[in-house]
Amino acid sequence: MREGVGSESPKVCGYPISIFFIVINEFCERFSYYGMRAVLVLYFKYFLRWDDDFATTIYHTFVALCYLTPILGAIIADSWLGKFKTIVYLSIVYTLGQVVLAVSAIHDITDTNKDGTPDNMTFHVALSMVGLLLIALGTGGIKPCVAAFGGDQFEDHQEKQRGTFFSIFYLSINAGSLLSTIITPILRGQECGIHTQQQCYPLAFGVPAALMAVALIVFIVGNGMYHKTAPQGNIMVKVTKCIGFAIKNRFRHRSSQYPKREHWMDWADEKYDKLLIAQVKMVLKVLFLYIPLPMFWALFDQQGSRWTLQATTMDGDFGGLTIQPDQMQTVNPILILILVPIMDSLIYPLISKCKLNFTPLRRITVGMFFAAMAFVVAAVVQLQIDKTLPKFPSNSEMQVKFINAVNRDVYKGRNCFKCLYYSLQATEDYVTFSGEFELAMEGSSFPFSFPEGTRNTITIVQNMTKLVPIEFEDITKKPEQGANAIRFFNGFDTALNVTVGDKEIGYILPNNMSEYTSVKHGDAGYWIRNDAGLECFVKQELGFGSSYTLLIPPTLTFGGKCSEGIQKILDIEPNTISMAWQIPQYFLLTAGEVVFSVTGLEFSYSQAPSNMKAVLQAGWLLTVAFGNIIVLIVAEAATLEDQWAEYILFAALLVLVCIIFAIMAYFYTYIDPAKIEAHFANTEYGEKERKKSLEMAKKASFQHQDEDKKGSDSSSDEEEESKQSKM
Repeated sequence: MREGVGSESPKVCGYPISIFFIVINEFCERFSYYGMRAVLVLYFKYFLRWDDDFATTIYHTFVALCYLTPILGAIIADSWLGKFKTIVYLSIVYTLGQVVLAVSAIHDITDTNKDGTPDNMTFHVALSMVGLLLIALGTGGIKPCVAAFGGDQFEDHQEKQRGTFFSIFYLSINAGSLLSTIITPILRGQECGIHTQQQCYPLAFGVPAALMAVALIVFIVGNGMYHKTAPQGNIMVKVTKCIGFAIKNRFRHRSSQYPKREHWMDWADEKYDKLLIAQVKMVLKVLFLYIPLPMFWALFDQQGSRWTLQATTMDGDFGGLTIQPDQMQTVNPILILILVPIMDSLIYPLISKCKLNFTPLRRITVGMFFAAMAFVVAAVVQLQIDKTLPKFPSNSEMQVKFINAVNRDVYKGRNCFKCLYYSLQATEDYVTFSGEFELAMEGSSFPFSFPEGTRNTITIVQNMTKLVPIEFEDITKKPEQGANAIRFFNGFDTALNVTVGDKEIGYILPNNMSEYTSVKHGDAGYWIRNDAGLECFVKQELGFGSSYTLLIPPTLTFGGKCSEGIQKILDIEPNTISMAWQIPQYFLLTAGEVVFSVTGLEFSYSQAPSNMKAVLQAGWLLTVAFGNIIVLIVAEAATLEDQWAEYILFAALLVLVCIIFAIMAYFYTYIDPAKIEAHFANTEYGEKERKKSLEMAKKASFQHQDEDKKGSDSSSDEEEESKQSKM
């Protein structure tokens, strides 16, 4: 039953105006979802301070929930509220979740001491989890409703327009995804805050929240123009009950005295008609093929987790254009828009002309193989990255570097490590120690004992008439998100005021080191001022992920070319492997997605009964959910220290699954659901006609017998009357 404006619905070029509200709604919703998801793993790592493994685990748990909840949304829409109300109510939940997540990212809420670090991280974690749960319920719940609701807006004779709508609908999804994965990382890269300026995650989450609110408002505005189909019962519930009855009935009749049946679903025919049972058999046949498919999604969805984290250790300079690590995800939707028409109009026709039977199941197999090769390439890239990463100390080691901050060469005595320290220079490398060591210098000895797992700098300074080494602790990890960690050592004889860009570091006392300051890549400028108001400007070109100690020498002359006197001591090498090296792995994975996902949806549609295509759609979405659950299991169970080894493990698992699926596909027989349904419909119709004929014949027989009985009774009465008259 359809409600709403009916045939009087206003149209533009033959299309109902209502579909434009639905398309805009989908664009905004997809922008909201993919924009939030693009920066999510970095939010976990750099704001909530989770390690890579735990950030990956929570990320994939969230994605899995997003693909489990569509079943709930479909049941609510078809059995209770209808599509329109389901979309509205769950969109409100969705918007609220986005707002909660944006609020959770405001560090100033609990930063009572104004040091830039939240004082109650539990509060932020709790808010984040509540927000993500609401988002998972909202986005998953409306996922199966919006496209179907758009299809409901067309009359039966508008098949061409309906097909065009779905193409535009799919385009709006990709447009929202592409724009959000470009824009949201840029928003994250801005700095904001009340007390301290930091990466602006509230803005990165806030804009998607605003877009979701716009999506909800636009959808509600079109209310008066929609055709609304009343809930008619959910076919998934009916299928589940039919399967449950078959299993229960088979269990009750497990004794050998009961004859076997051709298929275990035939045990349901005591309660359900043969057509429904045949349809369920077709669905189960396809769902059985789905069993290996989650492994593909286990690899595919790591674009937003492991691959994004990999990009944080790479060089984002593309010939002057700066790419953020989370922006690399835009390669996927861009390649989709390029590869889909190429595959449809060039590759597939070419394969067909070569007389190769490239069936849908073979395409799916090839798609999985492409994804496995993408992870092999990712492993190769990771190996090259690992060669450029610094070797930080293990938990039982400590590392030390020496800086000579005096204006003459210094000779070191016993336990000699590069015995000559040149004037105003530093040793090139860190030396690794275990336990205590002693520095002997010009007749004096200085014992040192650092905490295990630390990196330290020993700076030799002039204290009155003798040399003294001063220890400072260094960072033991790469600077975050491709930024650079800069600090200053004041070897001058008076306190100096240092400014980095627009950040005021403040005064640094003589023979003291400043705290590390995070500086973006590119041209950096530092102002150094003394108490007399004289200043010195230092310019430095910075890459991604480096760390420097800038040594201000006692010989510094303010004014003129004073920057030449500043010694820039490299502590951590910048990233040298370009993010462009991720493009091949993205290309292989996207090619695999196009061959796998598009073909899988087409195959599922073609092999599904007419009234159960939504059931298989829900089954397809479940493969995505289970794929993300696989990532959780592997990330927690596999104790691999090297990331490249984990990539190879996933690739090997997918190749194994690919072989299993190829064997399953070999024995699969393609069917035509329409013919099977027509056969059972005709058989059922014939059975009904036969039963009807039998009932009519039986009824006629009874009527004939009644007439014969009446005739017999009448003759008996006449004979009796004759006898009585004769008497």
